[in-house]
Amino acid sequence: MGSLSERSDGRQPNSMGQGYFVHPSSVIDDPCEIGEGTRIWHFCHVMPHARIGRKCVLGQNVFVGRGVTIGDNVKLQNNVSVYEGVTLEDGVFCGPSCVFTNDLNPRSEFPKHGNYVKTLVRRGVSIGANATIVCGTTIGRYAFIGAGAVVVHDVPEFALVVGNPARLVGWRCMCGEKLAFRDQGDAAVVASCRACSRDYRKQGIAVQEVE
Repeated sequence: MGSLSERSDGRQPNSMGQGYFVHPSSVIDDPCEIGEGTRIWHFCHVMPHARIGRKCVLGQNVFVGRGVTIGDNVKLQNNVSVYEGVTLEDGVFCGPSCVFTNDLNPRSEFPKHGNYVKTLVRRGVSIGANATIVCGTTIGRYAFIGAGAVVVHDVPEFALVVGNPARLVGWRCMCGEKLAFRDQGDAAVVASCRACSRDYRKQGIAVQEVE
């Protein structure tokens, strides 16, 4: 990744000779890093020291806060806000108008001066439209957050959570399809994805792909 030193109205090479696209209506504050093949569309704002990976897509009116780290192949749909203290790993999908927070007890009169609570979204997570991710949580790999959910606790890998507060209601394959485990108490159980034939083992709330 290289530094973007000025706004662009097209695909421009960065300092490492890698190209990306920034719509002229967007504001990219210097310094920051943007990876090859990334596309930043209308009315976005990327603040200083943000790092955005390769082949990402930022839809209309996306905000990326100071120091935020975004991995490769991340898709941020329209009106998504990713505030300081948030890390999105590779392959994360954020639906329209989903939002992250970074302060558990905000007061206008008592600013935190950058001392924010961190949030980690692991590889391959999908977050539905209008969901809210309360800071201090970790969302496990390939978890699925339902539209409008309010996440206040850590989410296990491959879990499907919905509601306010978000609660566990099922499991999803890496490809996004539903996994059906037969309940056998605390014993390990196995499920196969009907769409892609991947196999998974579950014990308690821990799900792992079977190699």
